[in-house]
Amino acid sequence: MTPHRNLTERTDVALPTVVISDPRPGHRIHEPVRFVVPAELDGDLWTATQPDGTIVLCQRLTAHSTPGETAFVATASFTGRTELALSGPVTSADRGIRALEPREADAFARLDTGYFDLELCTGTARGTGSSKWGLRHFSSLAEGIDLLSSGNNAIGGFYGPFFTPENGLINPPEHTVVDIEVVERGPVLHHYRMRGTVPDGLLDELRGKSFTIDWIFTYGTPHFTRRYTVDDFQTVINGRSVTNLITVGDEFEGGQGELVFDRFETYDPTVYRAGDPYAAELAAMVAETLETSQSRNPKFDEFKSLLTEDLESAHWDLYWRLFCSWENALDEPEIRERLARVRARARVLADHPDREWIITRHPVDISATPHETAFPGPAAKTAEYHTGTGRTMVWWTEKPSGAFQIVQRPQSGWVNWGSNGENECPQLPTGVWIKTAYGQFADWRAVADDLETPPEVRLV
Repeated sequence: MTPHRNLTERTDVALPTVVISDPRPGHRIHEPVRFVVPAELDGDLWTATQPDGTIVLCQRLTAHSTPGETAFVATASFTGRTELALSGPVTSADRGIRALEPREADAFARLDTGYFDLELCTGTARGTGSSKWGLRHFSSLAEGIDLLSSGNNAIGGFYGPFFTPENGLINPPEHTVVDIEVVERGPVLHHYRMRGTVPDGLLDELRGKSFTIDWIFTYGTPHFTRRYTVDDFQTVINGRSVTNLITVGDEFEGGQGELVFDRFETYDPTVYRAGDPYAAELAAMVAETLETSQSRNPKFDEFKSLLTEDLESAHWDLYWRLFCSWENALDEPEIRERLARVRARARVLADHPDREWIITRHPVDISATPHETAFPGPAAKTAEYHTGTGRTMVWWTEKPSGAFQIVQRPQSGWVNWGSNGENECPQLPTGVWIKTAYGQFADWRAVADDLETPPEVRLV
C-alpha cells in the first residue's frame, strides 16, 4: 500500500534528485536525511523513490522552509549511496510515527516511532522520582522491554550546577514543570521543545535561570537527538570554575537485583577512577542529620520516616531532598553548614593518592567497583551494554564532556549515565547536540562513528 496521491499535485516545478552518499562503510537504517528544494512546493507530505523502487516518505519542515525554498526530511535505508527521486505530494501516509495511549498522567506524547516506544512527560513538580520530566518510559519495539518500567526515573534530566553540594537544590526534573512546544510533528519527524525555569537554590549567580531542550525523533531510526540550552551562567563547583557546563543524566532501571546494562566503555581506552567517596559522605551526613538535627517541621518528619526505615535501600533522590532548599526540611544555615562539611571531606577523598587512575581497553564492570560507581575522563563517544542480552546504549556528544559519572547498582537495579565529574561537577558544554542510539549492536564503536558522521546530501 502506498500513500494516497493528491489529485491537485503541482507539475510546473522541475523536481531535483537527492543524492545521498555515506562517507562511512556499512548499512544505514532509516537514516534521517534533510534537504532543501529551491522552490515553494505545495503539500506537507511528498513521496520519493530510491533506485531499487523503495518508496520513501518526505515530510515538509515548516520551521526550516522559507520564501522560495521548501525543506524536507526523510529517513532512508541504504548502503554506501542512494538517491531519492521526488515524485509529488500526497494527502496521507500509511506508515510513520504513531501516537499511542499514554501511561503517565503528565505524558505529553507517547510515540511508536517505528523503532522505539517512548513517552515524553512534562513533570509534576512534586519532588519525587515519578515527577520528573523527560522520557519516563523507553523501549525498542523489537525487544519490548521498558528500560524505565516504574516511571520513577527518566532519560534526559539535566542537573548540575543546579543540583550540587554548593547549591543545596535537588535536580530541576523533580521540582519543575516544563511547557512543551511542538516545532514539527508528522509521520517522519517529531520535534518537541521543552521550556522550563530552574528553581532558585542558595547561590545568587544561579538564580532566575531558564532552559530549553530540543527532542527530535524520526521514523524507524535507531537513535534520537536532543540539545540543551541554558541561560548563561558562571559559578564555582568542587572548587572549579564552571561556565555554561551542565550535567545531563540518563537513568535506567532493571528492578532489584537486575541491571539493564552491566558494562561501560569509552571509544578510546577508558580512563577512570573507581568509587564515589562523595556519595558515602553524603549518606553519612543523612544519617547524622536524622539523628542530631534540631529541625522540627512536617517535611523533616516525613523524610525521617522515609529514610529511617531502610537508609541503604532508599531512593537516592531522598538523600538530596533532605538538603534541598526547595523542600524546607532544614533551614538555610543548617543546609550550608552540613553540606560544607560533606564537600570538604569529599574533595580530599576524591583526589587522594589511593584513588589511582585506571587505564584499560577492556569493558569496565561498574558494579564491581566501590559504590558501584566510576568517574571516566573526557570522551565524546561512550556506551553501556549488557553482556548477556547484547542490548547497548550509545551516546555521541557534539563536543566532548570533560568527565562522566557511571553507576550500575545491582541492589536497586539503578543505572546512570551522567556528564559530570567528582562531587557533582558538571562537564558537558551547553548547546551541543547529543545523539543516543539503542539496540542490539555487534560493534558499538561503528554505531558511534555513524552518529558522529551523517551522510552527505546534495541535489542534482
